[in-house]
Amino acid sequence: MEIVYVYTKKREEFGRQCNFTDRTAESLVDIPVDDSLKESFIERNPCESAIQCAPEMSEHEVNTERFETQSRGINHVEGGWPKDINPAEVEQTMRFRKKVEKDEVYIQAIQQLGSVMEHTIKQNNAVDIYEEYFDDMAEDGSVEPPSAKTINVFRDPNDYKRSAANISWYPDNAQKLAVAYSILEFQRSPPGMCMDSYIWDVESPNKPDMTLKPISPLVCIEYNPKDPHCLVGGQYNGQLAFWDTRKGSQPIEVSAISNSHSDPLYKCIFLTSKTGTECFTTSTDGQVLWWDIRKMAEPTETLILDLAKGDKPTLGGISLEYESTMPTKFMVGTEQGIVLSCNRKAKTPADRIVANFSGHYGPVYALQRNPFFPKNFLTVGDWTARIWSEDLRESSIMWTKFHRSYLTDGCWSPARPAVFFTSRMDGCLDVWDYMFKQNDPTLSLQVCDEALNCLRIQDSGSLLACGSHSGNVTLLELSQSLSQQQRNEKASVTQIFERETKREKILESRYREMKLKERAKSQQEERPAEEEGEDPEELVSEADKNFWFTVEQEKIGIEKKEKAAEQ
Repeated sequence: MEIVYVYTKKREEFGRQCNFTDRTAESLVDIPVDDSLKESFIERNPCESAIQCAPEMSEHEVNTERFETQSRGINHVEGGWPKDINPAEVEQTMRFRKKVEKDEVYIQAIQQLGSVMEHTIKQNNAVDIYEEYFDDMAEDGSVEPPSAKTINVFRDPNDYKRSAANISWYPDNAQKLAVAYSILEFQRSPPGMCMDSYIWDVESPNKPDMTLKPISPLVCIEYNPKDPHCLVGGQYNGQLAFWDTRKGSQPIEVSAISNSHSDPLYKCIFLTSKTGTECFTTSTDGQVLWWDIRKMAEPTETLILDLAKGDKPTLGGISLEYESTMPTKFMVGTEQGIVLSCNRKAKTPADRIVANFSGHYGPVYALQRNPFFPKNFLTVGDWTARIWSEDLRESSIMWTKFHRSYLTDGCWSPARPAVFFTSRMDGCLDVWDYMFKQNDPTLSLQVCDEALNCLRIQDSGSLLACGSHSGNVTLLELSQSLSQQQRNEKASVTQIFERETKREKILESRYREMKLKERAKSQQEERPAEEEGEDPEELVSEADKNFWFTVEQEKIGIEKKEKAAEQ
């Protein structure tokens, strides 16, 4: 409710000077004393009161309307011709040009403009205004403190906010990013919930550049690195959908639900192939499926995630890792905290799972090889992030401290081998730089007050996108110290990884030696009573005698102490 009060004043009194005069004091109001009111009050003695001699201030907030921008195009066509000349007719335009070129006024104008143009060209050739004087000097980004600033925030345009489940960058440049929106908590999904996901233009956060309309909410999304117009999305019902952005918002093809995953499709990665149309997916139903997006009626290959090498899945897939330099190898992060190293071209299906790495207490939400050292890979799960070496399967070589909140995602920097990023449930983004320090993050940013579900860094290493629980995608620009490789960094990181791997191998061999010694010692001490030929009843009676003998000795000792105290 608005309260309006109108102050009125005569026009002749505006700007009138105030005149003050002396006069005697006079009583305006006289309130007599009422003794009956004392019964309703308690006298306070002593009475203390505080007075603050400071002006009273008020605080106001103003929220301006969001400024929405739209892109418009202008089509320029050839003009300036007389009305009787058709620009599409070559003969007419050529005849008119020859006529104009023979005109004396045209020749004089060209001669005047030519001298000015010649002078300007000579100036440009004399001084290069775009010359880089210190281009040959190497930039030292270590001097600049690590930082990150927010460039844009992309909000879910729907009234009922959904989580940003996955992000994928446009392959050619940092112009666009695709975001998959879904609610992974099944019971929290309202009826009639919007299933759309969006492609955003980095410079236009007010309106999505394109809308993707799947038949089920998208859990993951991935651009085709060979064709920026094509992308695939993993749906909540387990199906894989394929889009061509040149042909509209509807999917071009969707996998058959009978041949798809039976759980939400959590991860999809394109493979390096001649056609550029092959990809593989995983889900918590315990399967890894290979697809060709040209024919998605059924998967081309299937792998069951089972360490016992049976026919039934025992592990559920959450994350995938694929390195193009090793086309036959891939890795799977499971919801049981185990990472599986697999070989697609194994002779038998049972031999596809080559090794497993266990070190997390919960699902492995992120799994990625180091872009500079493929032998080392990063895993994110429970409250820690761990760095592993393929040469060491028993334990990770490096790990972060246990955080107070759960970790949700992580990735390596494509520009610096010593830098990786992790996101947390409390809305913090941690930047780890092992060249700077190893026990604590180099930079911690409170991106939002809610959980960060996913993050994805652009190929240049300078832009980072973080998706939150309410569907907000925050675009951050990293400082040069975090996005440009330092001098001798690659050699230093190599030494760090080799040193830690060697240390873990020494500790592991020492631990095995101690276990062997303990086992041998226990075997020597364990001699069963049957081998010694002793009767168990005799052993019990002997133990009973020893017990009562000890009790009697304790009694005698206590009596002696009491007598000594009395004397």
